[in-house]
Amino acid sequence: MNEIWSMDFVADNLFDGRKLRMLTVVDLFTRECLAIDVGQSLKGEDVVRTLNDIAGRRGLPQTIKTDNGSEFISKVMDKWAYERGIELDFSRPGKPTDNAAVESFNGRLRQECLNANWFLSLTDARDKIAAWREDYNESRPHSALDWATPAEFARRCCLQAATAMSKEPEVSTSERS
Repeated sequence: MNEIWSMDFVADNLFDGRKLRMLTVVDLFTRECLAIDVGQSLKGEDVVRTLNDIAGRRGLPQTIKTDNGSEFISKVMDKWAYERGIELDFSRPGKPTDNAAVESFNGRLRQECLNANWFLSLTDARDKIAAWREDYNESRPHSALDWATPAEFARRCCLQAATAMSKEPEVSTSERS
């Protein structure tokens, strides 16, 4: 958990043809969708804001896999990652299979949510996409997670980590020297 996150953009339209963009962020181990930021125009600053929001809830990853989009190779994104010691792993140009997990997630988002809904406004799109994300994380078991939901699997990982930490023997001050 929090070892590798993957992120990408998905594009769609509101009912009246106005553009809609979504930044999707997925934890590769837990399969959790950590965020879907919905807007009409998302820039590098928006990516950093979304990543800061996620980090406030669950910490930082070691690596973030992404493509070479301008928002991901921006100075603000590079500075953010550098200051936090996070490796940015860029896929090779024209090779979406380098970031297959988020591409697969985005395909599911498109098929199950974007193609199934009319979005009347930006607020309507945010609400419907947030509901889909919650259902995806909380209600859908995954075979790769031993039939747990992504959120349930993540909770188990946190519990196991906390249990392992509490079982570690304490080192006395004299042993540290």
